Amino acid sequence: MHTEQRSSLPLMTLGALGVVFGDIGTSPLYALKECFHASHGLSITPANILGILSLIFWSLMSVVSIKYVMFIMRADNNGEGGIMALLALNMRGEKISAAYKLFLVTIGLFGAALFFGDGIITPAISVLSAVEGLHVATPIFDKYVLPIALSVLVGLFFIQRKGTGSMGKYFGPIMLIWFLSLGLLGLMSIFKYPAVLAMVSPHHAVLFVLAHPFAAFLTMGAVVLTITGGEALYADMGHFGRRPIRWAWFVVVLPCLLLNYAGQGALLLTDASAVENPFFRLIPSMALYPAIILATLATVIASQAVISGVFSIARQAMQLGYLPRMAVLHTSESEIGQIYIPFLNWLLLGSIVVLVLMFRTSSNLAAAYGIAVTMTMICDTILVSLVAYSIWRWSLAKVLLGAIPFLLLDLTFFGATSLKVLAGGWVPLLIGASAFTLMMTWKRGRDILFAKMQNETLPLDIFIKSVGTTAHIIPGMAVFMTGSQKIVPHALLHNLKHNKVLHNINVLMTVNTKDIPYVSEDQRFEASQLSEHFWRVVVNYGFKEQPDVPASLREALHSLDMELDLMTTSFFVSRERIIHTVGDGMAPWREKLFISMSRNTSAASDFFQIPTNRVVEMGSQVEI
Repeated sequence: MHTEQRSSLPLMTLGALGVVFGDIGTSPLYALKECFHASHGLSITPANILGILSLIFWSLMSVVSIKYVMFIMRADNNGEGGIMALLALNMRGEKISAAYKLFLVTIGLFGAALFFGDGIITPAISVLSAVEGLHVATPIFDKYVLPIALSVLVGLFFIQRKGTGSMGKYFGPIMLIWFLSLGLLGLMSIFKYPAVLAMVSPHHAVLFVLAHPFAAFLTMGAVVLTITGGEALYADMGHFGRRPIRWAWFVVVLPCLLLNYAGQGALLLTDASAVENPFFRLIPSMALYPAIILATLATVIASQAVISGVFSIARQAMQLGYLPRMAVLHTSESEIGQIYIPFLNWLLLGSIVVLVLMFRTSSNLAAAYGIAVTMTMICDTILVSLVAYSIWRWSLAKVLLGAIPFLLLDLTFFGATSLKVLAGGWVPLLIGASAFTLMMTWKRGRDILFAKMQNETLPLDIFIKSVGTTAHIIPGMAVFMTGSQKIVPHALLHNLKHNKVLHNINVLMTVNTKDIPYVSEDQRFEASQLSEHFWRVVVNYGFKEQPDVPASLREALHSLDMELDLMTTSFFVSRERIIHTVGDGMAPWREKLFISMSRNTSAASDFFQIPTNRVVEMGSQVEI
């Protein structure tokens, strides 16, 4: 959403509550409970409770408040945030070596790949933990927790196609009620044991670590659950801007989270048995069922935000050439960010159902949660430090002074969560590694394919000079989609070879994706006439924009005093049949993976929004 379209600060702040803070806002459902997990061997004593609460307090302050809200959110790419925007910022240098570029791409893509794992685990653990409140209400519901949680998740994914525009306006108010409820419940408990507020003193955390060094290290793997969602604050900056997110965090979210964690701690200080589910044990029995419904709504909203984030990251990766084309449907006429990717939607749902059936409880899932988050935080810290050095022109000493403390904290969290790999942490790692392999393979395969096709065609200038005198000219306009402005498109060569005709007007159209989120209208296209029968049109899009080739072509032709009549225009696209051969390039298994991905990519006409009845596909066979 562009700056000029933004509403007033209070409305934007309310909107940010409904989209940005769902993940971190539902952490109180399970985070403190996991800190006292039996495997940590911690007894429920005042010293241990205050020590863990102090760790939570300073983690929220240092990682979320200082690192993300105050520091990383300064690194925006034309107002946009997120790891892909951070990667694009770093790639802007004029003289970037191939090795440094590979280093940046590896970090950025691995961080983005891990987000796909987060997109599967977050809905599963948050919805399951909300429905588990029924355990506290009555044991009658014990056998129904899993079916209810699965029903909620399946329903959530089935409504994705309808879009969230109609429901989205309620997300902010619901989350505001949720956060105020968190704060109020915590405050009521604090009144009974106000000494718990001593958690703000860091000496409690230090004493806890010194008294139980190994157990404290293990506990950090659960403390990290309180800061999941920090990346979302940065990734959604483009939708709301810095100020609304910062206001929402410091005025509503942070105080309410801290009050609730303190309230849960105060409850444990008075009733150690509440450790089985301290969040729902905070709630008076008469309000328990409404609280379970509100918690379920909050987790659905949190899941929705993560799902939308996965769709957005996937589209950006497609635009930048790291994923094959997939059908992208827009679910809102006014909000460009509201999209739906059918293939990803059903893949996510299937993965989440398998995950829930495998782990069955939120405590088991907590073992799988956290490692992806910590690795993404490390990637963010490295990339933003490079931005500070190369773009903000900070001195090396200043960069190190800012980065090293954050990096040490990130590595501590990562070390603690890495101990949970065998207990479930392998799940996000497997998902992240698979997504990373797919993206790197697709990018490398496309580069090899493009180089191969360039070697097998003619230079454009020579072709244009020779073809006009030999081809049979027919009326009409032909648009040839091409990735290069210097060579003849394969579709054009095959059209001449098989049909032996040349249209009166031939437009060679190239679609470029820039390393910025949005391209201004005055930079949208370049159009020029090359000869009597040939014109060139180059259209530029940002990595967060959806290409609309007919609309851009119409504007470009209008600048040349020409009109686009879709009913008399044919769009020619090449569709390569790739054959695996032994030789240079990628490893055989990666070549076969690339070929499989190529065969399953969606049609170019769908991705570029070209009417299917105006598209002519010209096939060719290419060996790699």
